[in-house]
Amino acid sequence: MKVLFDICHPAHVHFFRNPIKILEKAGHDILVTSRQKEMTTDLLDSYDIPHIEISRMGNGGPTSLLRELCIRDKNLYQIACEFKPSVMAAIGGTFISHVGFVRRIPSVVFYDTEQATLQNLITYPFATRVVVPECYDGWIPKNRSNRYPGYHELSYLHPDRFTPDRQIALDNGLSSDSPTYLLRTVSMKANHDIGIAGLDVELVRKIVVRLSGMGRVLLSSEYPLPDDLAKYAYSGDPQQIHHLLAFADGYVGESATMASECAVLGTPAVYISKSGRSYTEDQELKYGLVKNLIGCDRQTIADMIMSLQFPAKDTLHAAHARLLKETIDVSTYVCSTIDELSIRSVSTA
Repeated sequence: MKVLFDICHPAHVHFFRNPIKILEKAGHDILVTSRQKEMTTDLLDSYDIPHIEISRMGNGGPTSLLRELCIRDKNLYQIACEFKPSVMAAIGGTFISHVGFVRRIPSVVFYDTEQATLQNLITYPFATRVVVPECYDGWIPKNRSNRYPGYHELSYLHPDRFTPDRQIALDNGLSSDSPTYLLRTVSMKANHDIGIAGLDVELVRKIVVRLSGMGRVLLSSEYPLPDDLAKYAYSGDPQQIHHLLAFADGYVGESATMASECAVLGTPAVYISKSGRSYTEDQELKYGLVKNLIGCDRQTIADMIMSLQFPAKDTLHAAHARLLKETIDVSTYVCSTIDELSIRSVSTA
């Protein structure tokens, strides 16, 4: 079996790195195409995953995204013609669904973001298979979709795939003698963030002041920080941040992925966004591991942050254990889905 993975975002590297290794170990031929966005290509290199960079992220505006769509579709089409994959896989999957539809190559799209309405509109109709978590609350093709009990983050943070190491966490910023909190801000340049404004600097300052009164603050930001906030910047190894999250006492931020990572690691999280995510809402309603501040105005967010108290981690052990019991090792599921699609494509050829 020949599998092409199209990887466009750092979170996609984490999602697919275990399935790639599993399939390689089983003797399958793997090709990875990549996108220059934040640390995507650096992460691929750090995990020794060979890849072909076929586009770079622009300024994040609609024109820039449309231009990249055309460039990436063209480059991926050429690579698919040469590699002749049995199956193509991606998160989001716009590019593989287009190329797969034209080239009659099966494409499997894994996704969890209903808010990417435009992206999903130009992707799902062309994909062979759309795979989403059970909690997904958006439209999916009726006879070409699967649901599974879990979250994307369980592809790399399931206990069978990841063991937190406290020493690594300490080496990457965890305080040894006081609570540690991570604050995350994002650039809002993803296609599902078009027209959405993120946390402004003044609100970030207020959050830092509040968290600083509770312990050590580490600030991870996709954009440059002003001098007064730069001293809080996370300076650890990005590849090791999950060890830090596992031992941190709380998370506040605009990254839904990072909030979900905290949930599957048993760390309480606060997710702030103009538009919610079904998976973080699921993690709040079922397990109480995430608090969602969705669509709130600036003053409401400020007021809630000023009164914020994280639950003690030891009180969350039962909820965390239940989450893990009720979900699956997503890496294994990814591999079985790809394998099944390949077998079906051969049988119908």
